[in-house]
Amino acid sequence: MSKSVLILGALSDVGTALARRFAQSGHSVVVAARQTEAAQNLAADIAIRYGTAAKAVYFDALAYDSHADFWAQLSPQPDIVIAVFGYLGNQEEAARNFAEAQRIIHTNYTGAVSILNIAAQSMEQAKSGCIVGISSVAGERGRQSNYIYGSAKAAFTAYLSGLRNRLAHSGVHVLTVKPGFIATKMTEHLNLPPLLTASPQQVAEDIFRAVQRRRNVIYTLWMWRWIMLIIKLIPEGIFKRLKM
Repeated sequence: MSKSVLILGALSDVGTALARRFAQSGHSVVVAARQTEAAQNLAADIAIRYGTAAKAVYFDALAYDSHADFWAQLSPQPDIVIAVFGYLGNQEEAARNFAEAQRIIHTNYTGAVSILNIAAQSMEQAKSGCIVGISSVAGERGRQSNYIYGSAKAAFTAYLSGLRNRLAHSGVHVLTVKPGFIATKMTEHLNLPPLLTASPQQVAEDIFRAVQRRRNVIYTLWMWRWIMLIIKLIPEGIFKRLKM
């Protein structure tokens, strides 16, 4: 049965790939982003390309006071909510300038909690729905190269775990997604290893399948589960001497 899917941060590479993947399967999609014109163009393209309902709405992850009204104005209320938005930021800048650290933390954690708390309350009352949060393997263990971004994602992972524990009693599905490297605009300045780097389409496909199968936690690409297990098992005395 087709469902309504809300993509928060739909203009990211992964967000756009997700919108196309769900629309391809007959779901109606709502693409939410700050760039209204670009979101409207994406929705129009999806509607024509896949023959499904698609519309664009304005959404700002950091405008917390607007989130309750944003949710109330959605009609119909979405069956599936996917929080894709994020901000990698600059670790060196964040270590010097708290404004950059604050932007990383609030975009990746506070903004997500603000809107997903509202979605969770609504779905819990309806006793149905699905919430997908895009976290990161960076939240598995703090590393000097991105520990502020990683700490925000670690918090988001813990939030999703608790939310899943709470909403399981209402039949609401919560999926935590832990991507490794993804070839996107956000990482195009980085020299990423090809074998460990997924395309946005690969990540979208993994998420689509995980929603259908009601999985709890997935890594994408799959080998990141084992890579992060090894990294987590490195004793702290050795780990602190490594440059990662």
